[in-house]
Amino acid sequence: MKKIILTSLVIAMTLLMSSCKTTQKAVAEADKEVAAKSSKKKSKFKSYDKVITSEAITDEGLFKTHQVGEDFFYEIPNKMLDKDLLWVTRIAQIPSNLGGGYMNAGSKTNQQVVSWQRFQDKILLKVKSYSEVALDSTAAINNSVKVNNYEPTMYAFDIMAFDADSTATVIDVTKFFSTDVPSISGLSPGLRKAYKVRGLDKDRSFINSIKSFPENIEVKQDVTFTAAEPPSNGSVGSISMQVNQSMILLPKEPMQPRLYDPRVGFFTVNQIDYSSAALKADEKTYIRRWRLEPKDPEAYARGELVEPVKPIIYYLDPGTPESLKEYIKQGIEDWQKPFETAGFKNAIIARDAPTLEEDPEFSPEDIRYSVVRYVASTTRNAVGPSVSDPRSGEIIESDIIWYHNHLRSYRNRYLLETGAANPSARTLNTNAEEIGEMMRQVIAHEVGHALGFPHNMAASYAYNVEDYRDGDFTQKNGIAASLMDYARYNYIAQPGDENIRFVRQMGPYDHYATNWGYRVIPNATSPKQETKTLNDWIMEKAGDPKYKFGRQSSRFDPQSQTEAIGNDPIKASAYGIKNLKYVAKNLPEWTSDQTNNYDDLEELYGELLGVYSRYVGHVVTNVGGVNEDLKKPLQSGTVYSTVDKNTQKESVEWIQENVFDTPNWLVDKQILQNINPDGYFEVLRSVQTRHLNSLLSFDRIGRLINSETVDTDYYAAIDLLQDLRMGMFSRSTIDIYKRNLQRAFVDRLEYLMTTAPSRSDYNVAQSDVRALVRGELNTLQSTLLRKRNATTNKVDRYHYEDLLARVELILNPR
Repeated sequence: MKKIILTSLVIAMTLLMSSCKTTQKAVAEADKEVAAKSSKKKSKFKSYDKVITSEAITDEGLFKTHQVGEDFFYEIPNKMLDKDLLWVTRIAQIPSNLGGGYMNAGSKTNQQVVSWQRFQDKILLKVKSYSEVALDSTAAINNSVKVNNYEPTMYAFDIMAFDADSTATVIDVTKFFSTDVPSISGLSPGLRKAYKVRGLDKDRSFINSIKSFPENIEVKQDVTFTAAEPPSNGSVGSISMQVNQSMILLPKEPMQPRLYDPRVGFFTVNQIDYSSAALKADEKTYIRRWRLEPKDPEAYARGELVEPVKPIIYYLDPGTPESLKEYIKQGIEDWQKPFETAGFKNAIIARDAPTLEEDPEFSPEDIRYSVVRYVASTTRNAVGPSVSDPRSGEIIESDIIWYHNHLRSYRNRYLLETGAANPSARTLNTNAEEIGEMMRQVIAHEVGHALGFPHNMAASYAYNVEDYRDGDFTQKNGIAASLMDYARYNYIAQPGDENIRFVRQMGPYDHYATNWGYRVIPNATSPKQETKTLNDWIMEKAGDPKYKFGRQSSRFDPQSQTEAIGNDPIKASAYGIKNLKYVAKNLPEWTSDQTNNYDDLEELYGELLGVYSRYVGHVVTNVGGVNEDLKKPLQSGTVYSTVDKNTQKESVEWIQENVFDTPNWLVDKQILQNINPDGYFEVLRSVQTRHLNSLLSFDRIGRLINSETVDTDYYAAIDLLQDLRMGMFSRSTIDIYKRNLQRAFVDRLEYLMTTAPSRSDYNVAQSDVRALVRGELNTLQSTLLRKRNATTNKVDRYHYEDLLARVELILNPR
């Protein structure tokens, strides 16, 4: 029995072992099949050394970049996936006259936040937006923000390979940078349309270089577009340019933002926060500024001047003329004093660009460097753009653009606006030091933009008109309370005034605004915690015109006007025109008599008309003018107040005397008959008509009508129409210029009667406008009949008969 049991046990054990071997074999076979399938699945990815061969030229940095023959690859570390990067597209080399002269080497054509994301077997380049966010990332609404703001895909790349330990992904970027991708193109849709661009010529487009640095990657592309009407070299039928693509890693922790207050001028970034506890989406506006942090926070908190961890450094373009470098550097470093007011020393520094030997990889397009670009162009301009982190407003980089011919504009304006009181301005060969001082102040103005400051047009309204004739005052205070105003020259000072400063300079507002925007507020760990201190700083200066910010709103506010100085436009413009009369009389002696040709005389006479027109425009703004004084509700007074009636009436009278009564001093035969064969009467007509039409604009008349709703003693729309009609037809002897102006007046009344404005803040057809105009036309008919019957001059009689026919057609159209 035991033997039988033992035999059975042996048989069972044998069967079990046989079964195990069969199972193991089956498992092994299954593993081989899975491995084979897995191997087959992975076969779509090449091995690393098949893609990045031994011939590869590799650059280490933010990503490894590789060049293998004519192909370029990015090796993206997995840790860099889903990171925020700022992508900036700018022009590195440009054809002549692209963009009408207002584009240049260094011009930015786009900036955007991107991230690299893995999806299945592809790497996606996604464009991110921070305009709509949920700042509380734990809030449930955060998911809704994401699904309702899906990020567009700029490009999808096939994964080529992985590195040895699968911690980085290799993609081929050759096609991407050789394709016409609109969001990184150097040509906007507008330019493509203007030059009739048909497309990118791939045979003449290629990658010039790709360089990787610790925080950024710089790509240069040479691109050629076929174009039917290129801006230059038309026979080639194409536009060739070099475009630089910068991609820089944004800080993992964004800079703490500072909330914007409209009472202090700053450029801004906006976000709509859906995680706000308010009963609506909360719009947050942050100022744009550089990240300045004290090296020694304790010393800074004690009120000591402390250097920043990372100063703002501007390099001078290698193409900058040697004779101008000194003034450009001074203009940059003039901002050191306002930064000292904010507690920082050596916060902003000017340096020469490194030589090729010092740094062979330095490039003005490299986003790590801020550069003052000197542009060989006939354009007369200078600008100070910057790029910033949309999450916080932190300025990452900026370039100041100076166009070569801009100094000519300053020379001309210097002669025209100060020549009466300033003997050294009465020449075409302005003293080099004076030109240098002008350039210094322009550079400082543009640097101000790059630091985050917009124009402050109220700063020139801070000083009394008579102060501009006081040498001690002007030497101390300049001509505006801020360098960020458009106040270029002291055009008020008169011949005989002594020790006058004629050129603008830094002012008290610049120190105030720099402190408000850049001073670190200890122990404030959120934007909200800063608001009380920031408001206190504003209230300390409230009511002092030197610290007022005025938006660039010269359309209606006489306190905030471009190119104006002084707090009384009538008085200031009267002084300015008195000086222009002196200049006009002497202009040939200062120009053509010296050069023995009329080119400069013609140029300066044309600009003199422009200066005269600006002075007139400053007074026109008083009429229907509304003062804007930005305030918070707890401050006394209103934000908007109408210019008083007497000032408006006085302004219309001044315009009648200085513009509509023929300004014969502008019709100088010694000038006109040497620069033009004809058209003399048209020159003056165009200036007069411009201001007549401005006075009789729908928006100005609308503001006059609106004053009836808020004021008891006001200058009404009917007052303006009557004053203009009476002045136009009853004041002075009629001549060719007055006849032209009277026709322009009737034409403008027809415009007001018959035109449907494309933009208006009120319903013109249902307002008083056309009733008032119709009444004035009826009155004008009677006036014209009397004048026609009274005149013995045949030309004048024909003129009145023509006006009567025009008025009849307006009132009773066929």
